[in-house]
Amino acid sequence: MRLGRIIILLAILVILVLVFGFLFTQGFFGPKKSAEPSTVLPTPTPVDMVDVVVVTQHINRGQILDEAVLSLTPLPRSSFLEGMFTSVDQVVGKRARIDMESGYIITQNMLADTTDQLTKVGSDAALLIPKGLVAVSIPISRITSVSYAPQRGDHVSVIVSLLFVDLDSDFQSRLPNNSAAVLAAGNSVLVGPAQEATEQAGNLSSSEQITTLGAQVVTGSNISPMGRAQVDPAFEQLFYLVPSEKQRTRLVSQTLIRDVIVLQVGNFAQPTIEVAPPPLEVQPGEPTPTPAPEAVVEEVPPPPDVITLIVSPQDAVTLNYLMYAGAQLTLALRSAGDDTNTPTEAVTLQYLLSTYNIPVPVKLPYGMEPRVDELNAPLLPNDVPTPTPEP
Repeated sequence: MRLGRIIILLAILVILVLVFGFLFTQGFFGPKKSAEPSTVLPTPTPVDMVDVVVVTQHINRGQILDEAVLSLTPLPRSSFLEGMFTSVDQVVGKRARIDMESGYIITQNMLADTTDQLTKVGSDAALLIPKGLVAVSIPISRITSVSYAPQRGDHVSVIVSLLFVDLDSDFQSRLPNNSAAVLAAGNSVLVGPAQEATEQAGNLSSSEQITTLGAQVVTGSNISPMGRAQVDPAFEQLFYLVPSEKQRTRLVSQTLIRDVIVLQVGNFAQPTIEVAPPPLEVQPGEPTPTPAPEAVVEEVPPPPDVITLIVSPQDAVTLNYLMYAGAQLTLALRSAGDDTNTPTEAVTLQYLLSTYNIPVPVKLPYGMEPRVDELNAPLLPNDVPTPTPEP
């Protein structure tokens, strides 16, 4: 029994010796070797940074910047340039002069002021014109501009009114043509009422001119317009009818441009230079005179006579042609937010009578007195200026 215990203890001792020897050979009890030699990193020098304003998304030229598209990003102070912004509040409300991509650092030359809605920024008015469009000015009056109601940013329609007459396609003159009698006695000199006598004709006497005339036009005031032959049914006689007055024009009105934006009413503000008044000359020993207060005179600006519209390049050429052709352009103010495109029909006298059921008056054996040949608006008391009493 005692021998068995001794054998077990010896076996345990042998096992412990073997385990210890295995661990020792594996280095568990020795100093650990590092895989790489240790290096000492230098302490980094801190960099002085400054926050600058950047855009966080694409910005179109002419867009007004707000907090939603602006942010701050750190930038080394050594890279900071004059004209950069360090606060978002310095940029909010400004207008972009150029297109900007996300991450652009904003500088002063990239922005335009919007004070008074471009009344003080001069050429920056072009920032309000979308790409592909142009601005053109047309004349206006109180009647043609809805009593000066349109303002910058409003949408208007442009109505054109034209007068048409019949022309001789060869002469390019108004019909009817004038008739004339032509005498032909020679072929060397041509004399007419609308021509200057040639040097050869001026050197001839009247008797010599008669025998040498190539053509002489003779016209009359009452019989010169070319008329037409017509048989009178009562007398069965042929009469030659001529017009009693010159050809009447024919009026037509139509919507020319349905929806355009107003850029400016009246003239654009021009930069002014303030000149300081000359200093008062004071003699030595005299008290400094107190300048008299200047009387404040409120100047009433004249009503605008032009309006600038944002239109397509083709519409700009059309408006330019119509202005020089003498057409009448009238504006119609559109409702705010109205984007409908309602087509219109050209209005002529025939359209007016048929659409609105206006009858042509029948010729009656009686009429109103006094005779009315033209429409005159009634004179109202407020239309008569009140005379200012003399002091």
